[in-house]
Amino acid sequence: MTPVPAVLVFDVNETLSDMRPLAAAFEAAGLPAGAASLWFSEVLRDGFALTTTGVNPDFVTLARDGLDRRLAATSETRDRAAEVDRILEVFKHLDLHPDVAPGVTALSRTAELVTLSNGSAAIAESLLESGGVRGRFAQCLSVQDAPRWKPAREAYDYAAQQTGRAAQELMLVAVHPWDIHGAAAAGLRTAWINRTGAAYPSYFQAPEIEAEHLVGLAEILTATED
Repeated sequence: MTPVPAVLVFDVNETLSDMRPLAAAFEAAGLPAGAASLWFSEVLRDGFALTTTGVNPDFVTLARDGLDRRLAATSETRDRAAEVDRILEVFKHLDLHPDVAPGVTALSRTAELVTLSNGSAAIAESLLESGGVRGRFAQCLSVQDAPRWKPAREAYDYAAQQTGRAAQELMLVAVHPWDIHGAAAAGLRTAWINRTGAAYPSYFQAPEIEAEHLVGLAEILTATED
């Protein structure tokens, strides 16, 4: 029987938040809809690069700079600062994926819940509050208060320290394989949420659990208790 973790540690961006509205926000700013996912990937890439050099960057600072440079490269003359602010407002006020509220409610009956984001704790707080599930989470943690961004070991060590648990008592829940790999390397258990039916990269450490959504993860963990 697989033991239920004492703490479930949730990634926030994309794992809990539905980022699809960003495509329309980019189009409204004169950018291709597909640029939204590329922009987010580049923010993560540059954050990873900075953290390997000993810098712990601010997510919103990187996000704002990336948006400004993208808008500067377009041929249209616009108020770039206003467009950047508008897109970031959309990013800061995204909705939860439909499976999150019921999944989190079920999972909160089996383990303590916390978040661990490369973004700000304030964004996580707002997302969970607007989705009606903030009360299900004991803490909203951010790497801003840790030595380095995920997937560096120090980020997951920080989560363990803040919950007062050993790393092996924590399970990371995320949609990002790089996050799963980093958590596993730090000694955490892992659950990959695969809403799109994607293939998991063979070069990353495989997750302990794969589920289609958070409700499915709750069903898997509940079954292990029987």
